[in-house]
Amino acid sequence: MEASFIFSLVILIFSVVIHEISHGYAALIQGDRTAELEGRLTLNPIKHIDPVGSVILPVILALLPGGFMFGWAKPVPYNPYNLRNQRWGEAIVAFAGPLSNLVLATVFGLFLRFYALPGGIDSPVSMLAIQIVYINIALAVFNLVPMPPLDGSKILTAILPQGWMKVRESIERFGFVGVFIFLIFLWQFFAPLIPWLFRLITGI
Repeated sequence: MEASFIFSLVILIFSVVIHEISHGYAALIQGDRTAELEGRLTLNPIKHIDPVGSVILPVILALLPGGFMFGWAKPVPYNPYNLRNQRWGEAIVAFAGPLSNLVLATVFGLFLRFYALPGGIDSPVSMLAIQIVYINIALAVFNLVPMPPLDGSKILTAILPQGWMKVRESIERFGFVGVFIFLIFLWQFFAPLIPWLFRLITGI
């Protein structure tokens, strides 16, 4: 159990690191070098780890009854005013993070679906791939929820009328307090998407 927990924590950390790097590269492609200049376009986890979101919260959640592995990294900084596409630029940067998680989940999910391993899904390699797929699907679903400051709220801002920006900014002042409230009261309505997507990708 301890080894499984350590592997899950390592997978989570590198998954959230890739998530944040993807935000940075999406901004860089559009002309903003903020993340690059601050040294955040690196796979070095030390540059990205948030003590609460990357370590403390995942440990607490994993120890709870029916616990699961979840967390986040320090947000990669970018300046939306530097983006060439002012209409959709921020939404593109926001979507890049969850998209990277979905790509990881799909790659390892298709590996599970089509590559026959000795020992089947109970083999160590298969179990590792299962954790990668599940954790990355959970990260993608969570971050696509349109709740500030999550990525989904920035995507929604690009679609809705201009006035929504003020609403989003007012909610973002509360930081992750709103996110914790969401987890307690509303996450139960989004969580069923995770096993459904897992079965869709892996066939398991």
